[in-house]
Amino acid sequence: MAGMSLVRSLALVASFAPIANANAATDPDWPCAQRKVPQLSLGQVWNGPDLPPSAKDWSKDAAVSALVEEVAARRVPIADAQKEIKDFAASLPAGQLTPKMAMLVQGMFDHMDAERSHVISGISRYAHKQLEMAAKLRKEASDVDALRAKPDADPDEVTQRTDQLNFATRIFNERVQSLTYVCEVPTIIEQRLYQLTKTASEQLAAGK
Repeated sequence: MAGMSLVRSLALVASFAPIANANAATDPDWPCAQRKVPQLSLGQVWNGPDLPPSAKDWSKDAAVSALVEEVAARRVPIADAQKEIKDFAASLPAGQLTPKMAMLVQGMFDHMDAERSHVISGISRYAHKQLEMAAKLRKEASDVDALRAKPDADPDEVTQRTDQLNFATRIFNERVQSLTYVCEVPTIIEQRLYQLTKTASEQLAAGK
């Protein structure tokens, strides 16, 4: 039983180990199929006019800063976040539309790019721990096999260590499955950022 569980676990390790090797130039611990891009550039998500230097002061504007926090949160449905941007744009006097929307775009980019980078760093740390756990599982499986092969092995010890190995293997499997979902988060954040900046661009175009 333990042997079969361990085989399945190590198969999962093998499934992402080649991906980590393919990304070794940037991070040997990177386990995701998606290419690792630690930081985005504004041009990847913004097709509107160049933002003025004053847009970098977005955090000093209470209304813009609050809106950035709200629409960036993934718990908020994208349609609701887009509506909040549209409502905000509609509430602005004509002379403030361009500078305020520029600040909003810069704020969303700064906030969500930082969030995305934080997630990416966490993925690398998580994967590194997985590799360490896999090595420990392999060693423990080998030790249990050696113990089981001894003629005078204590049956109770064999049972106890087999149960411990099975439990550790289940934890490893669960962490591998979780990693599969976590790998999608940077892409989800990037796509959300693009959709939100597109909405902001549309409000700018409509207001001209």
